[in-house]
Amino acid sequence: MSGPVVLGIESSCDETGAGIVRDGELLAHVVASSMEEHARFGGVVPEIAARAHLHSFNPVVRQALDQAGLRMSRIDAVAVTTGPGLSGALQVGLAGAKTLAYAAGVPLYGVHHLAGHVAADTLEHGPLPRPCVVLIVSGGHTSLLLVRDLVREPILHLGDTLDDAAGECFDKVARILGLPYPGGPAIDRAARDGDPKAVTFPRPLTRPGDDPYAFSFSGLKTAAARWAERHRQLGQEPPVADGAAALQEAVADVLTRKALAACRDHDVKTLIVVGGVAANSRVRALAERRCASAGIELRVPPLTLCTDNGAMIAAVGDLLVRSGAEPAPLNVSVDPSAPLEYASLTPLPAPPVTVSA
Repeated sequence: MSGPVVLGIESSCDETGAGIVRDGELLAHVVASSMEEHARFGGVVPEIAARAHLHSFNPVVRQALDQAGLRMSRIDAVAVTTGPGLSGALQVGLAGAKTLAYAAGVPLYGVHHLAGHVAADTLEHGPLPRPCVVLIVSGGHTSLLLVRDLVREPILHLGDTLDDAAGECFDKVARILGLPYPGGPAIDRAARDGDPKAVTFPRPLTRPGDDPYAFSFSGLKTAAARWAERHRQLGQEPPVADGAAALQEAVADVLTRKALAACRDHDVKTLIVVGGVAANSRVRALAERRCASAGIELRVPPLTLCTDNGAMIAAVGDLLVRSGAEPAPLNVSVDPSAPLEYASLTPLPAPPVTVSA
């Protein structure tokens, strides 16, 4: 007898995603991106993102159902990202998910966006080992987590970024170097023709006495900006390929060095790397090499599941349903800055303010 079928909705930033999962098996995965609309502004514009979600929501859900060969009447639960993310974008996804759940008469589950990234790996490699260390690296987040049971236990933060996230560093330096948005893929492409040893960029927070699990990429971004500025002051264009390769090497070095230290210090044998920056070729290659040397199993989702998508939200919803978790209340709201504590995220709207005479 097959398990419940869960539809997942993701709309936290510039991708509208719908995915369908049953018993840990991915049945459908559809994403519509508004990235091209934001590219000319050099970053995501919240109003444009929200309008794009409104335009894409119904087509993406229909395509996911068609891909799975299902009708909405066959869906047993709906899961939706309720934070963190852009407020207007989250509201569009939640409103649509509430409508679908109400019309189908099925429960609704609120999901933390970052827990979705963690769960994305289960769609390729099966259940998460207990415990495991998870490195989340994306445009807005860089965190090291200790995960035991993703949906039943609190998620322990070993370290987070103190300023810029790794993906944010890529975006900002790409702009400085004249590369297109999004910066991560552009840096990766440019780095293929560069020498990572041509420029010595700093490795932030890796000296003795520094927090072993915290990240900081603002200083690295500034170092890259000053390097480019020095070339331009001399009337030269900076060698973009070398700068991209050196920057990418510095980021990959810091990320993997700290992740392996966390595995060693907590006697964990599996490292899982997720999020958009997990698609970076140098991050993957260096993680593979260092994990192999340390006897650590490395798990990284396929490239299509690294960036934001509805399949990862459906994966969390599937785990929540099978664990017997309580659905979200009807008045569930969004929390654009929600910290990652539990996979389930069901914030409620603030009570109205009363003013006494």
